Order: sequence, then C-alpha cells, then structure tokens
Amino acid sequence: MGFVYLGCLLVSIASMGLIDYRYRLVFRASPARAAIVIAVGVAFFVAWDLTGIATGVFYRGETSFMTGVLVAPELPLEEIVFLTFLCYLTLILANGVRVILDRRVAKADAA
Repeated sequence: MGFVYLGCLLVSIASMGLIDYRYRLVFRASPARAAIVIAVGVAFFVAWDLTGIATGVFYRGETSFMTGVLVAPELPLEEIVFLTFLCYLTLILANGVRVILDRRVAKADAA
C-alpha cells in the first residue's frame, strides 16, 4: 500500500496531461515556457516547505499510503510530486479559463 498516494498523484497528472493535449492549454501551447513555469513554481513551494520544516511548522505525517522515501529530512517524495501536480493544475485552470473567455468574446463579436 506504500505507493497508493504517489500512484493517485501520477494518475491525476496524467489525466491533466490528456486535457492539456486535447485542448492545447499548457505543454502543447508552449512546452519550454510551461516547463519553466512549473519548475519555478515547484522550486518556490519546495523552498516554502523547507522553511516550514526548518522552523518546525511542517512535519511529515506517518501513513501507510506513502512510500517513505524522503527527499530531505521531513520532505517526502510525494510532496514534490504533489507540488508538481498543483502547479500543473493551476496552469491548466488559468489557461482553460482564458480559452473559454476568448471564445465567448469571439462569439459575441461575431453576433
């Protein structure tokens, strides 16, 4: 059961990848920019987590659903994957809303 949470995160990322592929929202629109934005976002949140760990605010909870692999003290592998998921989801949502609004404006202009 140690890979359940990681597996769910990876399936979620893959599902967002399908949405991205279908509607050309993030990586199909601009792969280099998407990779940079996600990397910067993950780096920011990892720094945030490490600061929280160093100050004693954050700590790793014990559960049988996680792998137990630590990237740093109190920082599990799943946290890095979750942060990647979070950043990718944000880009998908932001670009999806932009596409919907652009289509509405184009439709209103055509009418």
